[in-house]
Amino acid sequence: MERKNLKNTLIYTFLVLIGSTGYAQNSDSISLSPKVKHMEPLYIDLVRDLGARKGEKEFNLGSDFLNTNNYREYAVLAEYEFAPIDRLGLEIETDFSFYDKTNSESQIPENKLDKLILSAQYSFFVSPKYQTTMAIGYAHEFELTDFNSYDSAKFVTGMVYKPFFVAAKKWGESFHTLIFTGPMMSHNFDETYTSVDWQINTSLHYNIPNTHHFIGVEFNKEVVDSEFEMTMRPQLKLQLNEAFAVGLVAGFPIDNEKEKFSSFFRLIYEL
Repeated sequence: MERKNLKNTLIYTFLVLIGSTGYAQNSDSISLSPKVKHMEPLYIDLVRDLGARKGEKEFNLGSDFLNTNNYREYAVLAEYEFAPIDRLGLEIETDFSFYDKTNSESQIPENKLDKLILSAQYSFFVSPKYQTTMAIGYAHEFELTDFNSYDSAKFVTGMVYKPFFVAAKKWGESFHTLIFTGPMMSHNFDETYTSVDWQINTSLHYNIPNTHHFIGVEFNKEVVDSEFEMTMRPQLKLQLNEAFAVGLVAGFPIDNEKEKFSSFFRLIYEL
């Protein structure tokens, strides 16, 4: 009888362990909200991954070089983004701009901490079945005065209000498309009116199979003062390890007579 009871006890314990393991695995899968891995543009990047999961964090450093008819612009940015809850991404960004004349008669902007941007993005539709994600968001820009005017002018010179919509789809195993669009409402404190421009950014990316590297192109389009402007930005992302990635972008103006060739570099660190 003792052997029989011991045998029954062992069998019962084994079955309980199997059941609890299966339950733990199911619980882990249930605890993770659905998410589709989309390739994110490198120049006009998103607040956080579409379908962000609670606890995700990322830090970015970027540098931008722009050549115009009158001056060269060197810009540096720093971004910190995180997801406090599933599907919600928050971001804080600072941009510095420095200028250099292309000729002695050029009038150029002053060097400055260009702007402070606070952004939020919520993925309201995430469908692994259709490999599609859609999100809405808002970015609030504080435009700041130049370094030389800190003592004699307002520190904040204006605001830019930027609600936006994002839709992305994965096609098969490697191709990704995305659209990022919305109005840009600029209010300069020295003026009595608010100007409204539009941005319509589209992108196509190819994820190299069995890697986290991708190549692609962004088409950054804006309607500014009723004039259409577009810059094409081919790009490459190299995933160095699980945490670090590097993004390289070139800019070619298509319908923008003021700008010439530009380049952009982004260092990405996922915490």
